[in-house]
Amino acid sequence: MTGYRRSPRRLTFALDQIRDELEPDSLLAEVQRVWREAVGAAIAQEAQPASERHGVLTVSCSASVWAQELDLMGPAIVGRLNRLLRAGEISRLRCVTLPSGM
Repeated sequence: MTGYRRSPRRLTFALDQIRDELEPDSLLAEVQRVWREAVGAAIAQEAQPASERHGVLTVSCSASVWAQELDLMGPAIVGRLNRLLRAGEISRLRCVTLPSGM
């Protein structure tokens, strides 16, 4: 039997391969993949990458105070994102507040 593995592989290996195959090939998808790592759990809970156009990342925030805070933190967040991205580059953030009830 050629090609037969005697020892099992970790399930995460197979899941990582499937995720990589199914993940859309776009800068937005790449940013969404690394967002939590780049900004931390607290910010990730209140703000999510919503769209990207010509390097400008639009981030939807749960409240205007979060949008203002992320605007101030923008250069630092952009730097962390760009270090984590495998391809593409973000030039700046555009932070918006979601209407209530969404």
